[in-house]
Amino acid sequence: MKRPTLCLLAIILFSSFFYISLTNIINAMKSGNATEVAKYFDETVEITFADKSNSYSKQKAEQVIRDFFTKNSVSSFDVIHQSKNDDSQYCIGNLITKNGTFRTMIYVKQKNQKQVIQELRFGQ
Repeated sequence: MKRPTLCLLAIILFSSFFYISLTNIINAMKSGNATEVAKYFDETVEITFADKSNSYSKQKAEQVIRDFFTKNSVSSFDVIHQSKNDDSQYCIGNLITKNGTFRTMIYVKQKNQKQVIQELRFGQ
């Protein structure tokens, strides 16, 4: 009886942690906080804009996102859809900035007991 209860508790806690990470990332996007977003970056991150796409180191990716947020002051991030698989999760939303709205996709994966952003896409 104790073993199934412990397994169920572990699954619930893991699922909660999974969504907490994405919620924190979404909140960081809403505030345009590159430092907060970067806390969840994998060692390399694929970042795509309408005119370019590249893989960046964690440090360089933070700089790229900071520059983007500086040029496009963020006022809000509205979640349109989010979903999860076994060890990954994604969110699609509209990043609303002073220069327009960017359709944004955030791809997060479980890696070494931590949720990390592996890909960000910004399109108009």
